[in-house]
Amino acid sequence: MNLLWSKGDNPDSRVRDFTVGRDRELDMLLAGCDIEGSIAHINMISTVGLLTEDEAQILVEELEKMALEVKEGFFELESDVEDIHSQVEINLTKRVGELGKKIHSGRSRNDQVLVDIKLFLKQEIKKILGEVDNLFDTLISLSEKHKDVLMPGYTHSQIAMPSSFGLWLGGYAETLSDDLWLLLSAWNIADQNPLGSAAGYGSSFPLNREMTTSLLGFGGMHYNSVAAQMSRGKCEKSLSFALSSIASTLNKIASDSILFMNGNYAFISFPDEVTTGSSIMPHKKNPDVWELIRGYSNRLQSLPNEISLLTTNLTHGYHRDYQLLKEILFPSIKTALSIIEMSDFMLNKMIVNREILEDSKYDYLFTVEEVNRRVISGMPFRDAYREVGNEVNKGTFKAEKRIAHTHEGSIGNLCNSEIIVKFKSIVSMFSS
Repeated sequence: MNLLWSKGDNPDSRVRDFTVGRDRELDMLLAGCDIEGSIAHINMISTVGLLTEDEAQILVEELEKMALEVKEGFFELESDVEDIHSQVEINLTKRVGELGKKIHSGRSRNDQVLVDIKLFLKQEIKKILGEVDNLFDTLISLSEKHKDVLMPGYTHSQIAMPSSFGLWLGGYAETLSDDLWLLLSAWNIADQNPLGSAAGYGSSFPLNREMTTSLLGFGGMHYNSVAAQMSRGKCEKSLSFALSSIASTLNKIASDSILFMNGNYAFISFPDEVTTGSSIMPHKKNPDVWELIRGYSNRLQSLPNEISLLTTNLTHGYHRDYQLLKEILFPSIKTALSIIEMSDFMLNKMIVNREILEDSKYDYLFTVEEVNRRVISGMPFRDAYREVGNEVNKGTFKAEKRIAHTHEGSIGNLCNSEIIVKFKSIVSMFSS
């Protein structure tokens, strides 16, 4: 295997295979980011005398060609090359000769990997933000569309008080705002340039780290070289908390949808083409999509624990343990994007039952409404509560199926406009 760090001897093949693991497979996701980081590094070291302007131009032009190959799917990680970082440098050396070997001056593979990961995570966070934004818009739109359709609300899984589809769907929309705060935190931690920290202790070359920060579009930098290296694991963990939070929201949407499309509830339904059938029961319409969203969401909620355990008890500086973070996080990002998109897809297919409360079993939903009406008429609350309770026990309670909710965030005043402002203001905090 072609090992850039080799000093002439080669490791045992079993050690080599074990230490490389899945790195080569997952590294392909970092190819574009590695080239982007290398271009910025080359432009910077040409200003401090490590490359001439002509040399930098030659190298940058070849790397830009390589970046196009990555976008078009022609870039390959050769079987005898250890990782993507090695492949980029090897390709460059093949194309421009010995000049290609100069690109590593002033950096270590440690800060090279770090900048690749931060650029990749920023790219993926923007994708997640876009999918969450789409889901939010769908929830708000459906909340407005069905705001006048009443449905039962539950506490302790028991019929409790009137709710509405507008309240239910709008609640999930606003909850996504909380999830975005965690995603924004992950963005801010990733949005710091580690390039120039080298192996964690800086470099004797006169590097211009402000320049690479600007060229790579970072909002700032990790100033202290040790701090830059200690951000490995922190970035991944912060994103894992955001993904876990989004997953907990999707889990509840899925669980509600599975329950509400159950024949015993029949609050919602879905077209045949988005449900599955039974091999022996012809009437079945199974919520397999929602069940898988629920299952994947539960798996994603284990991410923070898995990453925390992996990075616990590691002293400062680089450790090979960090390599495993990619195996944990990168597939999880792909899963998260998939289930956010599928939740949006399914909600757009949802059919709402507008006649739910015609069923007499929901009459007791309105006991609180009746208590409140009697209180407004002058009766003390405890007396009104006891009086309505006695009518329920005797079977004489008659429900007036009407509501009079006006306060902010209630059935009659959803505050969806305010929720939109809240959500979109958080979205605007993600810098480009």
